[in-house]
Amino acid sequence: MPVLCCPAVDVPEYTISMQETLELAERLHPDHDQLPLALKLIENTGVRTRHLVQPIERTLAHPGFEERNRIHLQEAKARIPAVVERALRNAALSADQVDAIIYVSCTGYSMPSLTAWMINNLGFRADTRQLPISQMGCAAGGAAINRASDFCRAHADANVLIVSCEFCSLCYQPTDMTVGNLLSNGLFGDAVAAAVVRSEGGSGIQLARNGSHLVPNTEDWISYAVKATGFHFLLDRRVPGTMKQLAPALIDLADKHGWDAGALDFYIIHAGGPRILDDLSLFLGVDPAMFSYSRSTLTEYGNIASAVVLDALRRLIESGTVPHGARGMLAGFGPGITAEIALGTWVAPDAQLSTPLPSHEEKEFAL
Repeated sequence: MPVLCCPAVDVPEYTISMQETLELAERLHPDHDQLPLALKLIENTGVRTRHLVQPIERTLAHPGFEERNRIHLQEAKARIPAVVERALRNAALSADQVDAIIYVSCTGYSMPSLTAWMINNLGFRADTRQLPISQMGCAAGGAAINRASDFCRAHADANVLIVSCEFCSLCYQPTDMTVGNLLSNGLFGDAVAAAVVRSEGGSGIQLARNGSHLVPNTEDWISYAVKATGFHFLLDRRVPGTMKQLAPALIDLADKHGWDAGALDFYIIHAGGPRILDDLSLFLGVDPAMFSYSRSTLTEYGNIASAVVLDALRRLIESGTVPHGARGMLAGFGPGITAEIALGTWVAPDAQLSTPLPSHEEKEFAL
């Protein structure tokens, strides 16, 4: 079965604290009639620190959609290579052993996708398959893992690289005064993450089953309004309560696999906000401490969109606390309202990791 290896994650060097965020909101919007509510919501996120791809002074300026998108591509090209290199090292692979690249981002746009740039500049083969995912928002992290697993099941000996590049700060809209937008200004952060799914060998999460679920008629609950000034994030007040609708999908998938969703050994959950984790703990009947890695990502980095599940998984693996054979669940949530869910078993490091797979040329020769 496919194995999801330890992700590599990088956050930008510029930071903003919770206190600085609150002070900034008070300074920029002193006359906003719902400012007290917005400040309370920001405080309730529990986000202690967020990382930004630019200093806060430049983040607050709006040079226009075209310039922001240029910055996104510039920063992505500068930061992706090192993260990809570490992810490949974690999987004991070289670039020419990768058969497909899944690139996810909902905060910038290019055509061709940055998958083409990576193939041309980072040592990947010209026949590497490309799968860009740009319109699933935060759920794309889970979707990328599931599509990589599907690819590996369909193609024997395949290896898939997942790359997530989210610069949420480049979506800041100074003229958008809705409470949902003010909340997002204090919730989202920037990050680049990458991970490899191997068809054979390696250590990490052996992916056993996956599924998707969309809550009917919730398309407008999380969305972008695309305007001349760029992406305007729209967040419905009902979003924090969506775990009541999504938890049954998680329970059902585990049940189909013969597992009890409330009695697993680890959980990697997209931490869009603290209520998601609190409610899911309630509906699954799980101790809130089981979501500690997801909560740490939220606290230390904020909501980093599709990169959340990869960072939470990195924290779990690097903790060294997961025993061989432990059973767990990964879940990403996003626009739709959509859940992308995976079940898997922890495979401890073994001799296969120290012995790289044959190169593409060696596999072709063997055939």
